[in-house]
Amino acid sequence: MAAQEIKVPDIGDFDAVEVIEVLVAEGDTVEKEQPLITLESDKATLEVPSTVAGKITELKISEGDTVSEGDVIAMVEAEDDAGSADDDGDSDDEQAETGDDEAESDSAEAKEDAGEEPAKADDAGDGPKNGDTVEVKVPDIGDFDSVEVIEVLVAEGDTVEKEQALITLESDKATLEVPSSAAGTIASLKIKEGDTVSEGDVIAMVQTTGGGSGGAKADSKADNKSAGGSAQASNAKATPDNKADKKQPESGTASQDDKPAPQGQDKAEPASSDASKLKSVDEERFGKAHASPSVRKFARELGADLGRIDGSGRKGRITEEDVQSYVKSALEQVQSGKSTGSAAAPAGGGGGVPAQPDIDFSQFGEVETVELERIRKISAKAVHKNWLLIPHVTQFDTADITDLEAFRQANKEKAKADGVKLTPLAFLLKAAAAALKAFPDLNSSLTADGESLVHKKYINIAVAVDTPGGLLMPVIKDVDKKGIYDIARDLDAVSTRAREGKIKGDDMKGATFSISSLGGVGGTAFTPIVNSPEVGILGVSKHSMQPVWNGAEFEPRLILPLSFSYDHRVIDGAKAARITGFISEKLSDLRTLLL
Repeated sequence: MAAQEIKVPDIGDFDAVEVIEVLVAEGDTVEKEQPLITLESDKATLEVPSTVAGKITELKISEGDTVSEGDVIAMVEAEDDAGSADDDGDSDDEQAETGDDEAESDSAEAKEDAGEEPAKADDAGDGPKNGDTVEVKVPDIGDFDSVEVIEVLVAEGDTVEKEQALITLESDKATLEVPSSAAGTIASLKIKEGDTVSEGDVIAMVQTTGGGSGGAKADSKADNKSAGGSAQASNAKATPDNKADKKQPESGTASQDDKPAPQGQDKAEPASSDASKLKSVDEERFGKAHASPSVRKFARELGADLGRIDGSGRKGRITEEDVQSYVKSALEQVQSGKSTGSAAAPAGGGGGVPAQPDIDFSQFGEVETVELERIRKISAKAVHKNWLLIPHVTQFDTADITDLEAFRQANKEKAKADGVKLTPLAFLLKAAAAALKAFPDLNSSLTADGESLVHKKYINIAVAVDTPGGLLMPVIKDVDKKGIYDIARDLDAVSTRAREGKIKGDDMKGATFSISSLGGVGGTAFTPIVNSPEVGILGVSKHSMQPVWNGAEFEPRLILPLSFSYDHRVIDGAKAARITGFISEKLSDLRTLLL
């Protein structure tokens, strides 16, 4: 039978796709579905397998060529032909040239005993026996020389499979993995990360396991080199039979991936079919990710966008473990309902933020690490969560509190005689309570699904209190039902308990709104963070005397800056401006609080 043509199959909408790797050489013996070449377009990387098992008699393409559907890749003489008398003669001649007088008889015996084709039986005569220590060398890597080792994938004492990747090399043009030519245990490693290697350099010493014809059969490509073959290119640039088996498990050949797939996870369809299904993958970003073709293929099988994954390998290279970790994390979010795509996303979503990198700052100079106070740790997490959950907008305004401050000063001593500490904050609480009544949406919370508002018929306002342990937010209950003196008493009592560390659990619950006052510290404005599930918080800065035009002249007035942050899903800008205007009006003229 004549040699058969292996053609480029249907590769979708791609045309004139570049050949970035040729995984075999003329004279190699290949299995059915074994990858022959690797193609890469601007959107995908895919491998083209052989449609038959046999021997490569002629290659029609080389790296850098462009191919389309139907182009001939190689001529393959099928296995049936490989068993013919002519081939036996060729094998005998080839072994005679190498000076191995016993190879022909060994081949015949192996053929009769194991029922294998001559090519593999030939290898059986020369393969390493069980317990032998063999050198694993850098195979033919094309025109590259002194290529850097960017990753060592195994350690001394590790057990490796035939064709399992040992190291990763990276040149200025390509990244490739070098597999083991034998199964066994790593007796010693001869290289480390950062070394440069060339063809023929020893990578590791492997003490073989399995012995006999089986181990020799696995080393057929390595033996071809001593017989004048050029199959080392196949070893260097691909994981031969294994990837084909992964695509076609029904072929009856056991799968041996370079690295084990995640436990309990089945492999998906080939990358060429996945590419058309991945609507959530940013192809441009995927194409720019720093990853090898095998990792790109693995990511496409799992539907992972490489552009979203941080690489842990050398120079930020994305490894298979990085892809697995990314997918595992995404699954955990989905299964726990924390995914941004879940039903609760409008009100409860907003995650997906990468973790802060762990940096060793001592490399830049002397450092000291001080643990945060317990309260500050808790509040830090709460503030971070609130900032992520709520779309914040801040409305800035001012209030003329000249008359309010005059009234407070006039009644300060009288209040003190009644055991009341009359502060500006008591008036702010009363004005805020009036605003919560006038604007019910401000005194509400979004439901978990983000579809409805829960309007509250009570008004409880939390007040930021600076304590030695950190910021606390005790709550003043039923502010709308109390007078200024009652509000001032409650405020003084709860603030004292907070500073003395005697705050009660109930003192911190049930707030519908918050006020954060920096008046005693300073500043002109700031952006307070809304405390979920509330929808607003009023920030107050330090008041100051400013010239204000009264229509005839400038006169000094005491001006209080207001910073109102709100949840933009509940309150829009126009309503926010009305709310700050309302509060400003109440503070400017206390009489309006009686209306």
